[in-house]
Amino acid sequence: MNASNVYGDIFAGHPRTRKPRAPEVAADRDLVVEDAETGFCGAVVGIERTYDGDFVRLEDAARRTRLFAMREAAFLIDGRPVTLVRPSPQAQKAPQRTASGSTRVEGLRARTALPSRIWVEGVHDAALVERVWGHDLRVEGIVVEHLEGLDNLADRLAEFRPGPGRKVGVLVDHLVTGSKEERLTQGLGPHVMVTGHPYIDVWEAVRPRAVGIEAWPDVPRGRDWKEGVCAALGWGTAQEGWRRVYGAVGSFRDLEAPLIGAVERLVDFVTDD
Repeated sequence: MNASNVYGDIFAGHPRTRKPRAPEVAADRDLVVEDAETGFCGAVVGIERTYDGDFVRLEDAARRTRLFAMREAAFLIDGRPVTLVRPSPQAQKAPQRTASGSTRVEGLRARTALPSRIWVEGVHDAALVERVWGHDLRVEGIVVEHLEGLDNLADRLAEFRPGPGRKVGVLVDHLVTGSKEERLTQGLGPHVMVTGHPYIDVWEAVRPRAVGIEAWPDVPRGRDWKEGVCAALGWGTAQEGWRRVYGAVGSFRDLEAPLIGAVERLVDFVTDD
């Protein structure tokens, strides 16, 4: 009798000391993962077969794409190792949803950008809008641009000259009654719509549970909010904190309702003829 049939594989080690295998996760399009070796964080945009095996293509916030081998435990989701596998044929045939919850348009070809625009305050705002609504905006041919600060809004509008068929939707952080943001966004005309959320920074519009915390910390007045958050949570630099925030957003479900509503209203405004 083979001893391994009775006692199991004697070379495998005791079950309590054996390293558990990373769970397998289907590499569905728009799934956000991090390459464990390089730290590159992005959304799945495709799977490619080579003579060396299957590779997944990831796209980050700057639209850069890279290929990574689909090795065991090679990726992280919420900081936990996973093994990416090809989605089942049934899943691939099922109607696909975008990160915003709308039906994905398959075989989408690049469309000439329409004159209308959506403007956001900064790079992080633009990246999160692209993460969730990017597919929808490409279907409509709407470009998202960042203002590099709301103080530039008046000059940008004077240069852009909004009008019929040439609208501007503006997404504003910390748009609350009596704020500087409210004063800067009043009386801009019928071809400009301003919406916003009450949060100090767009990071705060990401649900705490999505980034693995109970609540966003309070930051004393006068201190840079992002730096204060990273210090309170032990996230390191603001750049490292952004990686956590961006990587935690996979769909609209990871965002707070005020931000979702604000962006949806802007999309409707700039696409309504």
